[in-house]
Amino acid sequence: MTLMSFVIVLVVVGFFALVAMKLFPMYSEYFNLKGVMEEYAAQPNSASIPPAQMHTELNRRFGIAYVDSVKKEHIKIIREGGVSKLNIAYEVRVPLFGNLDVVGKFDNTVDLAGKAASD
Repeated sequence: MTLMSFVIVLVVVGFFALVAMKLFPMYSEYFNLKGVMEEYAAQPNSASIPPAQMHTELNRRFGIAYVDSVKKEHIKIIREGGVSKLNIAYEVRVPLFGNLDVVGKFDNTVDLAGKAASD
């Protein structure tokens, strides 16, 4: 292997290492979020908890799990028939280099346990 081919391989490997280092925290946060949502949904009567208390409890759990990208406006309760679902959809924008950004769109929905509160 010549010096020039070694430099080219080094540049390619460095580029992919940079991309991986930038994207890993974004996906790690999403997997932590999924875990928090599944734990919250599994607790008894999670469907009947009032929205204000739900937001407070989720924010506390997000702080423990290092989930910083989710805001109150990203959290939605969907009621279909007698089933309540928790949906969190959000975007994360991470600067890659220069004026290039990587945008990740994440959307996860879980069924809540217990009986849904009537509106």
